[in-house]
Amino acid sequence: MEHILTVGNNWQFGVCSMKRQHKQLRALCPVTVESARGDAQVAFDQVVNFCQSSDDSFWQFEKKLFVFMATVGVCLIRLFLTARQQRLDVQPFLQDGKYRLGKQQSRRTLKTAYGKVTYGRHYLIACGGGSGFFPLDAVLGLTRDRLSPWVMQWVARLATRMSFAASRMVCKAVLNWSPATETIEQVVLGLGRQAAPFMKQLQAPRADGDVLVIEMDGKCPPTATAAELAKRRGKRRPKHERACLCGCQRHRGQAQRQARGSKKRRKRGDKSKNGKEVTVVVMYTLQRGDDGKLHGPINKKIWATFAGRKAAALWARAEATKRGFGPDTTKTVQIVLDGVESLKNDLEALFPKAIFTVDVWHVVERLWSLGRHFHQEGSDALATWVDDFKAFLYADQAKELVEVFRGLLRRVPTHGPGTKGRRNALTEMIGYMAKRLPMMQYGTWREQDLVIATGQVEGTVRQLVGERFDCAGMRWRQEKAEPLLHLRCIELNGDWQHFVAWTQKRTKRRLGGGGRVKLLTDQPLALTKAA
Repeated sequence: MEHILTVGNNWQFGVCSMKRQHKQLRALCPVTVESARGDAQVAFDQVVNFCQSSDDSFWQFEKKLFVFMATVGVCLIRLFLTARQQRLDVQPFLQDGKYRLGKQQSRRTLKTAYGKVTYGRHYLIACGGGSGFFPLDAVLGLTRDRLSPWVMQWVARLATRMSFAASRMVCKAVLNWSPATETIEQVVLGLGRQAAPFMKQLQAPRADGDVLVIEMDGKCPPTATAAELAKRRGKRRPKHERACLCGCQRHRGQAQRQARGSKKRRKRGDKSKNGKEVTVVVMYTLQRGDDGKLHGPINKKIWATFAGRKAAALWARAEATKRGFGPDTTKTVQIVLDGVESLKNDLEALFPKAIFTVDVWHVVERLWSLGRHFHQEGSDALATWVDDFKAFLYADQAKELVEVFRGLLRRVPTHGPGTKGRRNALTEMIGYMAKRLPMMQYGTWREQDLVIATGQVEGTVRQLVGERFDCAGMRWRQEKAEPLLHLRCIELNGDWQHFVAWTQKRTKRRLGGGGRVKLLTDQPLALTKAA
């Protein structure tokens, strides 16, 4: 049989045409190693001939070469699968009498990085009823999903960095084909379910520092309201009712807006974002050097969740214990927060010996807000006013500063222009600082070179949440955003390859037991709120 390689957008091994390809593949099934090897040799020879005889510009040559190499890749994968099937010994699967061998090989099409590959493999039938399985797939770690393991991790990794639509575009630009956006979302939901178990079993890093620092903060990405979800799930009008006569984009949009009616104007104070908080944890260690300073960060790990602050606090507790900083540790543990009282309460019970610190810049920002009630915005007097009170903070005189504000409050008249705002601002500042005085020992901590600001977590919040979950036009469901959030944490931690290897090992273990594993799912991940 004469094999002809087609060069085009399909990226597949062809036999004169797609119809003839499928017919002749059926005739050849099961494919032999010799025929698969011959196909690969023909594909390689044609690539060599193309390189020798091409008169194209380099741009055209490189573009066509990429397609030719993909065709060679399809042939080589088919050869690999055929050879593995031929060498596979199914007798160990039949010894206990639980399965019996089917009469014919079952054909399967697998979407790989190089294109679609069709191959045959034996099917074992369950003797006592129930589902059988394919021993070759179990040995190779292939799930019931039509995507190869590499393609699944590739599109999932892209999705941690960009939208599903952009991931599809990049995948198609690189591989010349791509799964649908719905499939990419299903890959993320499937792999994302394994992110939390992976982080839980991850071993503690080696060569850790002697001071543990935990920084926590939050951000509220936009989430879909109940009305928006109902609209998404509602029955759509027939296409002919939604389209305009001319069919152009401009008038089609006008027709759709007229059909749905004008939007209701939001009342003052209504929030269209409907933000739900993501709690972000950044954990790292510092090492005291010969110069007496603490150097780092060392072995920084991040984690985030929509499940609430208590869930994030429990993860921090488990991770700190794993790294050798248990509840009864004598080593230094510092927790730096933005001053949220409920978060401190959750952590205080889990870290009874930790040093709790309010981010100094949150206090300084409050000084600026207070100073605007007494001095003009942008004036030198305002800057001097703030600098004078900052000196109290850095000199471990936060308690004295509270007394200064109380004296200032007593001197503010009860009547007159602007006095109400000044009194309210002073009262709020005094209440804020009085509750957090033990967390404002900035002079002592600076002498010890400890952390007094949440710079690490602030940057992580922008990168982890802001750049992926808080973009224009996005509306998330927390249950569907959580798996992607966990995968993005793993990617930013630099653990992606380790995660992929662990996932494959786990999948092969499940397949080895005779199970038929499917990773892709469209089901959201249920959020478990900590008690």
